[in-house]
Amino acid sequence: MSAITGNTRLTGLLGSPVKHSISPLMHNFSFQYLGMDCVYLAFDINEQTLEKAVEGLKALQVMGFNLTMPNKNKILEYLDGLSPAARLIGAVNTVENQNGCLIGHNTDGIGFMRSVKEQGIQMKGQTMTLMGIGGAATAICAQAALDGVKKIHIFARSASSHLPRIQHLSSELEKETACQIFIHDTKDLDTLKTTMKESRLFVNATSVGMAPHTEGCILPDPSFLFPELAVADIIYSPWETRLLTMAKEAGCIAFNGYSMLLWQGAEAFHIWTGQEMPMKQLKDYLRQKTGISGI
Repeated sequence: MSAITGNTRLTGLLGSPVKHSISPLMHNFSFQYLGMDCVYLAFDINEQTLEKAVEGLKALQVMGFNLTMPNKNKILEYLDGLSPAARLIGAVNTVENQNGCLIGHNTDGIGFMRSVKEQGIQMKGQTMTLMGIGGAATAICAQAALDGVKKIHIFARSASSHLPRIQHLSSELEKETACQIFIHDTKDLDTLKTTMKESRLFVNATSVGMAPHTEGCILPDPSFLFPELAVADIIYSPWETRLLTMAKEAGCIAFNGYSMLLWQGAEAFHIWTGQEMPMKQLKDYLRQKTGISGI
């Protein structure tokens, strides 16, 4: 990391937990590579401490910051404005400080769809099945519709407090795009199997299977999978969830959320700096630092 000076600008991540995050590695490498006098730190902040943290960062005139769980929805209460995508999604993962005004953005969906494209999968005019209706899931749904996905089947718990939000989002997206969106109950396995048969892509946007509870799997058995179906799990710890192992055994293209993380970070970096994150060099650097060859 370059020497901190009196002109160094601060960016960072607010979430809990955050010790596992690679965002500081990503952004600090990129700042240094591009010769920018900026630094990125991670702060363990939850919904109870978020308001005070935002007040402090605003007073410090930070360049901007990222949000991760559990703060992506709560942050809306403390912002001065939202980008059109963030307003539509109802969740924010990136905040830009525009001369004292905090503007919320959502780069999760952009990051995910870029990771799909990286796998050689073209989703325009295709059908997708999506598990979950949290902040990441809503962002993925919105961006998929905006990118020309023809039909999205969303599966969620009928008792979820987020259900009204996804219903509103679906209605708005159908007005603004040609995408059809259907919401189903997670327990309806017959419908799930039917929608997957017509889908090009299946996405787990829930925390099922995430460390330390790695025994979990969003699908009950491998009969739901077939080689023509691509499978994405936004989890990247563990690197290969039970879902992805099952998908690979079924002959599917299967990938985790790591590429999504990189590309959403690249979009946030561009919002703050106006410059492109050096992705080729960053991936080489992260392979060296983490020892993960699949990056």
